[in-house]
Amino acid sequence: MEESRNGALECVHSGHICGVGADGEVRYAVGDADYVAFLRSSGKPVQAIPVFKHGVPAKYGLTEKEMAIMMGSHRAEPFHVEALEGLLAKLGLSESHLVCKPTYPLGIQAKEDVIRSGGPQRSIYHNCSGKHLGTLALCKAMGYPLEDYYDISHPAQQEILSTLAYLSEYPRERITLGTDGCGFPVFAIPLRNLAKVYLKLACPELIDDVAVRSAVETIVRLMNDHYEMIAGTDRICSALLMDPNIVAKGGAKGIYCFGLKREKLGFAFKVLDGSEDEWPLIAASILEQIGYPGRETIDRMYALAPQDIVNDNGKVVGMNKAVFRMENR
Repeated sequence: MEESRNGALECVHSGHICGVGADGEVRYAVGDADYVAFLRSSGKPVQAIPVFKHGVPAKYGLTEKEMAIMMGSHRAEPFHVEALEGLLAKLGLSESHLVCKPTYPLGIQAKEDVIRSGGPQRSIYHNCSGKHLGTLALCKAMGYPLEDYYDISHPAQQEILSTLAYLSEYPRERITLGTDGCGFPVFAIPLRNLAKVYLKLACPELIDDVAVRSAVETIVRLMNDHYEMIAGTDRICSALLMDPNIVAKGGAKGIYCFGLKREKLGFAFKVLDGSEDEWPLIAASILEQIGYPGRETIDRMYALAPQDIVNDNGKVVGMNKAVFRMENR
């Protein structure tokens, strides 16, 4: 990605892209398809699989929005908070059970509204709180201890790790472990294997395990039907998920993934400087380069990240553009 101002190059954002086909082989690539990247929040759909595999939502009578936010990186907009408070009530939990610390909403308007009203910081305002409540629901349903639910040695986290290894076709013992910003375990695998995960999310018929396949089908349907719960207003994840042919989720420090159902393709890319501003332009360029027919989806990407750089006076002073060309293998 290049940013120019008055024709002069100002910024360059480099990275790696990998796209795999239905056979799991690399079909498209820029840079190193074997670059090892932390999933960060792009792993949330996988982290939710045990919750659905074990029938937890039915046990607690969860609404679809309450289920969907388990896969989300929400902005604590009012409709997010309503679902989160519903989860707390139905699970019989308090915010003190969450390892993520109290904070203000990430959504600018939501944050301003809380501060203006004199509201306190809350743990459910953390953008990962839905994931945490989902895992706590799993613990309650399975009789696991609620304490240390975020520790990698906890049985809930061990099942998540095994699920990732299974879907990614990457050896469990080779998955790099770390700790995410919210206190949860975070995993690093090669981009080609992460792209395989999103291929299978988009095409669950490729998953042999019936219970995992059924969980994935439910998760992806919820992500598409309730796209606003996965990110929020004017966010790339929600904008992509508006397209029923796409399953998508990004994570911190420049990692982004999406799968295409009809085309049977999975993509994962990493912006090496950790920037997220370029995501919509990269996604738009990938879709254009493969001849994706959903023009309205591509246009939504350009609306989120216009190619024109406009200054405070509304004057066009530069350009953002994708300069990569995917190698078709």
